Amino acid sequence: MELPQLASFLGVVLATVLFFKLVFRRRRQYNLPPGPKPWPIIGNLNLIGTLPHRSIHALSKKYGPLMQLQFGSFPVVVGSSVEMAKFFLKTHDVVFTDRPKTAAGRYTTYNYSDITWSPYGAYWRQARKMCLTELFSAKRLESYEYIRREEVLALLGDLYRGGAGASRVVVLKDYLSTVSLNVITRMVMGKKYLEKEVRDEAGAVITTPDEFKWMIDELFLLNGVLNIGDSIPWLDWMDLQGYIKRMKKLSKMFDRFLEHVVDEHSERRRRQGESFVVKDMVDVLLQFASDPGLEVKLNREGVKAFTQVNATAIAFLPCTQFNYCIFIPCLLLQQQFMCFETRFVHKCSWLPALKAKQVSSF
Repeated sequence: MELPQLASFLGVVLATVLFFKLVFRRRRQYNLPPGPKPWPIIGNLNLIGTLPHRSIHALSKKYGPLMQLQFGSFPVVVGSSVEMAKFFLKTHDVVFTDRPKTAAGRYTTYNYSDITWSPYGAYWRQARKMCLTELFSAKRLESYEYIRREEVLALLGDLYRGGAGASRVVVLKDYLSTVSLNVITRMVMGKKYLEKEVRDEAGAVITTPDEFKWMIDELFLLNGVLNIGDSIPWLDWMDLQGYIKRMKKLSKMFDRFLEHVVDEHSERRRRQGESFVVKDMVDVLLQFASDPGLEVKLNREGVKAFTQVNATAIAFLPCTQFNYCIFIPCLLLQQQFMCFETRFVHKCSWLPALKAKQVSSF
């Protein structure tokens, strides 16, 4: 047999041996948690409904507090008990600190620039330190107490003028949404953005109150959806659910707004010079951005990403006293309302009683 033919024959034999070895090799056996049998391609996505947390809770009742699911191409281990939460979030927190790359992190948080979606590393550790020591420290939150007090009193006045004082039914949803956003925007960006249109120096409209509310709602929604492309990457380009298109649109709208906010704060810093005093969280972020001693430089996109995530994070802060300030006047039948907050009691004697039957729920 000639040499070229022999080489070809040996190549075919070697390829065949390698093929059968790969096909019939014994896979390593893992002691995996129980879980439903996955379908090809989609895995267990067929078991996840429009409310994923409820679907997973229902599955945990069947398979136990620790189970394995298959989301498209990716295996997922789910813990759904206090003990499992402690195991993942406390005992082995460093091991499970990292986050998957998702479309929401890429398109709505400036390419994973905030603490929510950024991968574990020097940047994430620095961001965590910033949040714990400055942005969300007890001292910082206490310094905004006057904002919560003013907005709660404004809410009570709006409720009275809106119909409760005239024995008309009041729908609380819009009122509570407005007071929450007013507190958030004042704490994070220094002023309200629900009273009038936001315009640039040339007079062009940047955002309107309704548009601003829509952006916040859309941000919450898109950061919690189950995007098919995240689970089955080779289908990502098709955008089957239309979420990526919505994320790109939201990103452009938020960027236009946040550019305006950062420009306003930067101009105030420049104008006041050495007499500059920090008023809100954007001011704190700009101070970090100008600090040459940071391990990882905080650029302009990072400032905008943290401004955005701070607004959403504050919405989940456990402000028990703030909840009491809102709901006690709406639920108790009395002649004077006591608005409770940390370290002070403010007596709202000017406001008539709002009877429970006069105020509707959500």
